Amino acid sequence: MKTIAFDTSNQPLSVALFEDDNLIDQRETNVHRNHSTQLLPFIDELVKQANWTPQDLDNVIVSQGPGSYTGLRIAVTTAKTLAFTLNISLTGISSLALLAANVTDRNAIIVPIMDARNQNIYAAQYQWESERLVVRQPDKHMNIDKLHAALETMQQPIIFVGEWQRFEDQLRELFPVATFAQDNLPHAANMMSLVQDSTKLTDMDDIHQFVPNYHRLSQAEADWAKAHPEDQGGHAYVEKV
Repeated sequence: MKTIAFDTSNQPLSVALFEDDNLIDQRETNVHRNHSTQLLPFIDELVKQANWTPQDLDNVIVSQGPGSYTGLRIAVTTAKTLAFTLNISLTGISSLALLAANVTDRNAIIVPIMDARNQNIYAAQYQWESERLVVRQPDKHMNIDKLHAALETMQQPIIFVGEWQRFEDQLRELFPVATFAQDNLPHAANMMSLVQDSTKLTDMDDIHQFVPNYHRLSQAEADWAKAHPEDQGGHAYVEKV
């Protein structure tokens, strides 16, 4: 099985090719540029270097969120387009889990962090168990105080990974014995290890319904909710791209 995997959930861009579970090639950049101009050329370059054609692909894996609204839309739209036009399966993974996969400590609680702006973060808790990364606390939109409340009674070692530097002073004060990862960039090379069979979409109707996991309302959605307090229908605001 030939798979392409990519992450554009924030400023870094990472693309990888796999044959079965084996990494074939990858390309990464952390240059601040529009992913809409970089992603497809990266994909095209890697596929050609592997002497593959797009029609050789069997699966596409994409970071589904949380992260940058624009970055997630670019990745999800590209993944859905590939899945639809090539009639291949689509697999979504958590972009926080992808960060957590950088940490190999089997005893620690791994806490990936992304900056969600306005003094908020996206965070979760993961841990390795039987060589699989499992969720201890799911991905959430929160602030540092709520993260502290969730972790203050933790008896196990804590390792922060991701964009912790933006909150370093607060985190070091609140978690004086925590460890801070050195590799804080997402790597598409780790995406295959995060895939579970149950997450793979093969039915085109399911693929059409696949959307980013933002884990919070966009500003437009928040403005709509404020202007329409009577509308409490729980509608899905995210357009099916």
